[in-house]
Formats: sequence, structure tokens, C-alpha cells
Amino acid sequence: MFTFPVIYEEEADYMKHERLTKKLIQEFFEEFIEAFFPNLHPHIDFSNVSFLEQEVYLDYINGRKKEIDVLAEVKLNHEDKILHIHTEAQSTHEADFPERMFLYFSYLYAKHRKPIQPIAVLSYNREKEEPTQFRIDTPTQDVLQFNFLQLHLIKKDWRAYIQSDNPAAAALLSQMGYEAHERVQVKLEFLRMITRMKINPAQMEFLYGYSRLI
Repeated sequence: MFTFPVIYEEEADYMKHERLTKKLIQEFFEEFIEAFFPNLHPHIDFSNVSFLEQEVYLDYINGRKKEIDVLAEVKLNHEDKILHIHTEAQSTHEADFPERMFLYFSYLYAKHRKPIQPIAVLSYNREKEEPTQFRIDTPTQDVLQFNFLQLHLIKKDWRAYIQSDNPAAAALLSQMGYEAHERVQVKLEFLRMITRMKINPAQMEFLYGYSRLI
């Protein structure tokens, strides 16, 4: 009986964490791509970004429905082409996550018929290397190899970002790899970063919320 409040608290933390990440990506989309996917950044025209209505994927096999986190529509630089960027925030380890990324990709492509760049943002503390592809093979053929970009925050060195004025990097500093004795220093560096930034008061207040995660 006494376990129920603990379970509810963990679920609330999980939901709050993923909600924060989704809002961060939407609020600072260019900065997020620039900080963590620099090879993708120069290909995108960030003057024309729109976020599509949140999609709901129905998993008929497992009897569940899942909300797809963030789907951005962008134009490519120097090309008259549209690209969809699907970003999924994942704060707990799931063995079938690569398959789910593929299922989301298939659903979104079938609906919109646009090229899609899938991105996974992993914020759980698991040191093991996580897969970035989903494969389907038969005895005679490699039928499918689906790949996605991955940002596993625990594997990032927080020191590599503290000299930047990037708000997405500052916010996600709290989930990067650092030792317990470095916690105070990480928080101080986070506060220094956001005080240097030229952002509006609402954005500043949103970023300050991340200080509670450190």
C-alpha cells in the first residue's frame, strides 16, 4: 500500500522531464540542432520552421497509443525541398525503442510523404552503448536498415559546452555526465551561461527551471 505514492511520484517526474525536453526543443530548435547535430545544422533554413500538430500513433499489437513528441517541418538551404525532423525524448530505457522509432517513421512517412530525419534524445543514466538502427533480415536478404541520430546525454562532457551561449546546451547540462562532487560546479556554470544570454524574460524563466534538475 505504501508503494503507491512512490510509483506515482516517479511517473510524474518521468512525464515532467519529457515535457520539459519537448518544450525546450520547440523553444530553442535551431540552438538544439546547432549544439548537438552540427553536421545537420548548415543544411537547414531556420528562418522558416513550423511545428506540426502532435501526432498520435496507435499500437494495435500492444493495445496502446503513443504521442509522437516533436515534428518540425523545415526547408533545406539552397534547395526547394521540405524536410521533416522528428525528435523523440526518451527518459527510460526500453529494449524495443529502435523498433518504435521505425514505427513512428513509417507512420509519419505514410501520412506526409516527406523525407524524415529521426532524432532520439536519451536522458537516462545507462552507460551501455545504445543502438541507433533497426534492422529486418530474412534468410536470403537484408530487407531493411533504418538509422536515426542519437543524443545520449549521459555520454556528453558538460565541460565542452560551458563556454557557449547556447540555451539548449545550458538546459541539457543538467543531464550530461558528471560526478556527484561536480554537482555544485555544474550548477554554477549553468547559471553563468544563462546570465550571458540575450533571451526574453519568459525564456529565461523557463531555463531557470532546469536548475532544479542539477
